[in-house]
Amino acid sequence: MKNIFGQWKFIKRFLITFFGILTWPRFVWTNKSIIAGMKMLSELPKRNVLFISNHQTYFADVTLMYHAFGAASWNITRGIRNPLYLLWPKTNIYYVAAQETMKSGIIPKLFAYAGAITVQRTWRESGKSIQREVNPKDPEKIGKALQSGWLITFPQGTTKPFEQGRKGTAHIIKSHKPLVIPVTIDGFRRAFDKKGLKIKTRNSRLVMKFYSPLDIDYDADVETIMDTIMKSIKQSPEFIRVRHTDSEEK
Repeated sequence: MKNIFGQWKFIKRFLITFFGILTWPRFVWTNKSIIAGMKMLSELPKRNVLFISNHQTYFADVTLMYHAFGAASWNITRGIRNPLYLLWPKTNIYYVAAQETMKSGIIPKLFAYAGAITVQRTWRESGKSIQREVNPKDPEKIGKALQSGWLITFPQGTTKPFEQGRKGTAHIIKSHKPLVIPVTIDGFRRAFDKKGLKIKTRNSRLVMKFYSPLDIDYDADVETIMDTIMKSIKQSPEFIRVRHTDSEEK
């Protein structure tokens, strides 16, 4: 049986299980994952749920979310130490990723089959700043993903902290009116390389927190929605000042 994108579900399930088995030790044994809000995940609807998060590596952040979603689907809500969920993982999960990133090698291509919704960046390509129109097929793919299940997106479109959010996320919210779940992560940048494939340090704390759904006015303007979601993931300008103040006090 195929999913809404014409992918074989059994292949996607195999890939999620395969990569889950490979990565589970690095999240449980090599480093310590602390995941808050998993009980709430088990109570969410099966479709039209949008997760918005800050971003620290290309793949490690998303991979731990897949682990958390899979565990919650088995009503395992106190972390991922029990890997039984990998026997039959949740498959209606998707994440927005840059097209050029997902075509950069065999591993990214396999990761892409496991759930990437690839889009063309309108502001950057091959490390250079560009300007181009949104590919009309990209919003259509995002809509299909929400129609089918859960979608993860990173509004900043980069692993750099406190970068300005891209308005495309607000347009997704206005168009599809999903349930929006903020997520904050920390520790991935210390533990992994930029791609999230190589371990840099061991015994790092990988913190991931799922918050309650946002109360969003879907009729609000794009700027207002962007302000709401950037504050919810603690990436708006005021949090730069908070971090700077904390550093000075230490």
